[in-house]
Amino acid sequence: MIIVLIAFLLLLAIGMPVGFSIGISGVFYFFQHAELPMATIVQLPISQTQSVTLLAVPLFIFAGSLMNSSGITDRLIKLSMLLAGHMRGGMAQVSVLLSTLMGGCSGSSNADAAMEARILGPEMLKQGYPRGYTAVVIGFTSLITSTIPPGVGMILYGTVGEVSIGRLFTAGIMSGLIMMVAFMITVAITARMRNFPRARESRAPMKEIILSLKDTIWALIFPIVLIGSLRLGLFTPSEVGAFACCYALVIGFFVYKEMTIKSLIETLKEAIRDIGAIMFMISMCGIFAYGIPMDQIPQKLTMLITTYTSSKSVVIAIIFVLYIIFGMFMDGSIVILLLTPILMPIIRAVGLDPVLFGVVTSIIVTMGILTPPVGIAMYIVNGILGVPMKEYLKESIPFFIVTIGVGALLLAIPNIILFLPNLLYGVA
Repeated sequence: MIIVLIAFLLLLAIGMPVGFSIGISGVFYFFQHAELPMATIVQLPISQTQSVTLLAVPLFIFAGSLMNSSGITDRLIKLSMLLAGHMRGGMAQVSVLLSTLMGGCSGSSNADAAMEARILGPEMLKQGYPRGYTAVVIGFTSLITSTIPPGVGMILYGTVGEVSIGRLFTAGIMSGLIMMVAFMITVAITARMRNFPRARESRAPMKEIILSLKDTIWALIFPIVLIGSLRLGLFTPSEVGAFACCYALVIGFFVYKEMTIKSLIETLKEAIRDIGAIMFMISMCGIFAYGIPMDQIPQKLTMLITTYTSSKSVVIAIIFVLYIIFGMFMDGSIVILLLTPILMPIIRAVGLDPVLFGVVTSIIVTMGILTPPVGIAMYIVNGILGVPMKEYLKESIPFFIVTIGVGALLLAIPNIILFLPNLLYGVA
């Protein structure tokens, strides 16, 4: 596997797309072992995607696209403005709250960052926010979106690591709310220090907030409906994805009446592009990961780490660093697919709850989209807002520290997020 890893890094270094880098480097394992049939290379990408649970990934991606085009986004922006616009640094606080509300609709941090950069970004610049600060707030708050269910990263982690997706989704709600509070405090402190303006002169009347809540209730209750249907056994994770698509179609066509056949076709095209890219990378992971169990990589790595230290904190710190480094070069979904089978035995060996680890993994790995050199969301927001890399990196330091701090807090006090899945599903 050493040659496979070297080939993978070299292909990435010369600029080859990640999916092709994964697949081509995986072929080198078969060149090393002549006894392995070459036909397996063709079979692995197909077998990698033949999972009923994995079917939830394209379905939730499509559901997120449908919800974004159904009129929900505009209503959530209005509600966020009413709730947070009167605070110091009002537009930045709106970004935090909007990302939290979008978590139950989108599940994609990249999509949330792109949407907010186009909608909130220009207004923040108009109100005098520095370009770098604007990009960083929009980028880092988008991490909340992929933490609150239905996050694609959690579905992949649950599928590969054989962890209950229902438990992961339930724990994700609490972790998303904790991230929201942490980022709102960060924005409040930085806004007060730098005297950023309020978006509204006064607090919104309760009557206006209630009317807005009524208008957005269909989006707000979706995560609750999703987890409730899983817990009651009404749907499997894959069936919930199909239900989410139907739910979004009903809201778009019959509740808000903003979706048309034309917009549905455009949404379908957008979803097909996103699904195709993700599923291609997932299928290529089948070739790359084939040699991992054959060479007993998880067992050897577990023995190597536990030989030098038996401290849970040190082991977690090592894994944190691994995730941050890998996340800087690859999409978070790919990092989860590649590293979860390797690291899961270590996690179980040190006695860390797999659900807790999955939630923290989702946060830390997804943060890679906001760090150089391959941070997708970073390039999206910087490109839209015209932010120099140096300015972005300088402004990102406090938010980077807070994100790491949230992960450390969850690991230090696991019951903060585990009490809810334990309450609904029983103690694991």
